[in-house]
Amino acid sequence: MIYTLTLNPAVDLELKIEQFQFDSVSRALGSRMDCGGKGFNVSRMLRNLNVDSTAMGFVGGYSGQRLKATLTKQGINTQFTEISGETRTNISIVAQGEARHIKVNEAGPEVSKAELASLMKSVKQNLKAGDWWVLGGSLPPGVDNRIYADLIALIEAAGAFAILDSSGEALRLGCLAKPALAKPNLEEAQQLLALTDRQLDDASVWCAALLNSGPKNLVVSLGAEGALLVTEQDFSKVETPIIKEANPIGAGDSMVAGIVWRLSLGESLQQALPYGLACGAATASRSGTELGSLEQVTELIKQCK
Repeated sequence: MIYTLTLNPAVDLELKIEQFQFDSVSRALGSRMDCGGKGFNVSRMLRNLNVDSTAMGFVGGYSGQRLKATLTKQGINTQFTEISGETRTNISIVAQGEARHIKVNEAGPEVSKAELASLMKSVKQNLKAGDWWVLGGSLPPGVDNRIYADLIALIEAAGAFAILDSSGEALRLGCLAKPALAKPNLEEAQQLLALTDRQLDDASVWCAALLNSGPKNLVVSLGAEGALLVTEQDFSKVETPIIKEANPIGAGDSMVAGIVWRLSLGESLQQALPYGLACGAATASRSGTELGSLEQVTELIKQCK
């Protein structure tokens, strides 16, 4: 089983406009609502791949119920922890015909200690050896940066596997708990290690330092340039398929979905990463907040080197 955990989910609202005109009123040419948050995006992409998962996390208020209903309608199993606050809304504004966008994210609702304890209890009740857990995204107010580290310790101790996709202090502390895989992007890795732009050129050195910080395996996404694969035995770069990019939002989460999909089938990380890149490219080629399809992934996997 694959579980995805989203601690700070959101209703993702996308507005499409003709062009950016600041200090004036723009009329939306169209709008789209999706379930936002890294874990939800992973579950949504897995559903497109005909792979089952259980989406967990905090939801509250009307927006939270809307997320739950939407995911259920999409065929995704949910097991949420209810909170008193209202689930946040994130807004994306995309200029039609341009590869440009503006994204504004709310901080999210305050989470109480009792609500956090309820979620931890739910996680413990679901732990089973051999399962995969994807932990991703920002943290809501009231949740300590150690939360991912605490969750990873529980998951790995139970014989399950944790994949961490976060940033900042939550990522640093999470890495110390030795997840099966950490997946920062280049900017997140640079911030985590306090690297200068010049130091980034020697990837083998800083990737080794990042691996030594705790994770058992490491994938660093490089956007359109592919990804770096780092293990104790391997350091390599895999190229991403060539596509016409429409909107990169959600591509990194789709990449994680592709990786955990293949890892859950018993494949190695070396075998799984090309599928992750194909999933990410498929999503980046879609307009708005749409995610890639299995048919696209099947074609794009042929281009990964």
